[in-house]
Amino acid sequence: MFSEADVSLLQSIVQRDLGTALWETLYMTFLPTILAFIIGLPLGILLVTGEENGIHPLPKALMKALNVIINLLRSIPFLILLVVVLPVSKFLMGTQVGSPAIIIPLAIAAFPFIARLVETSIREVDKGVVEAAEAMGATPFQIVWKVLIPEARPALISNFMVALITIFGYGAMAGIVGGGGIGAIAINYGYYRRRQLVLFLAVVLLILIVQILQSIGNVITRKSDKRIR
Repeated sequence: MFSEADVSLLQSIVQRDLGTALWETLYMTFLPTILAFIIGLPLGILLVTGEENGIHPLPKALMKALNVIINLLRSIPFLILLVVVLPVSKFLMGTQVGSPAIIIPLAIAAFPFIARLVETSIREVDKGVVEAAEAMGATPFQIVWKVLIPEARPALISNFMVALITIFGYGAMAGIVGGGGIGAIAINYGYYRRRQLVLFLAVVLLILIVQILQSIGNVITRKSDKRIR
């Protein structure tokens, strides 16, 4: 089914490049996700708490501008955003090639998505719990820190895993513009050289990693959900 050249190339990749590619793939997945969550979590909370009927209303112009910016960034396809932001990576990271260069575009692509996921999670919190905290004299910060985030924790963890797997897919696509990881192996060795065995290996590895990440996320989500204890 596969030629000797395919098998020989695959053996060479496994021995020489696979370990580094796996590390780069995880690095390009977790670091941008964490950076994007650091930005997206407060933004998502602000989208709920800062609205007109929220616990800490903000000027309508500010809220509208925030929504427009988030929607605008979400509407740009990742590959186009990647190409546009690479000069920023060159300035900040000193390179436009490899895994470090992809971190900034991945974080920028992910944080608006995470902000919307966080917004959805926070809106699912029972309003009666929030009203009870307000009646007890809790400040907006206390309500956010001690009510909204704890009550929304299972949904936040679940959405974190959704974002993680989405960024994982983005990172694999980044191989087409010089990013590292398994995506680069699939593009450089499998697609450009037309080595189907290498493509097959890359697809299997990507599927396995996604399944492992999702399984871990499901376990953590269940353990954090007080409703099923």
